[in-house]
Amino acid sequence: MNQKLPKNISPSDLFKWIQKESVKPILIDVREDNELDIARFPEKNLHIPLSKFEIWCDTLHEHLSIEQPIVVLCHSGIRSWNFGAWLIEQNSRYDVWNLEGGIDGWSQEIDNSVPRY
Repeated sequence: MNQKLPKNISPSDLFKWIQKESVKPILIDVREDNELDIARFPEKNLHIPLSKFEIWCDTLHEHLSIEQPIVVLCHSGIRSWNFGAWLIEQNSRYDVWNLEGGIDGWSQEIDNSVPRY
């Protein structure tokens, strides 16, 4: 694939993608623990807080595949976009997407039971 930057995906498009029975993306939430205490993403995901980089950095590749798309999310879509760009630097064959608006956008567009902060 040799991707250069993460592709953006809207909350509604991600919701549709998750509902399909085809290849589901690996969801990665890069928010901090205290942010998850406020608002959890309602779908199964891999939680890797950016502040704990030294803990997960060496083993992250074990959870990822070039065969499965990756969607990263944070609060508003900025940290996740940067993380997605870093992932692509590690392996340009990853298919990386960034959730536009992050969990906040998800709350506004898809599921208003997810608290906003």
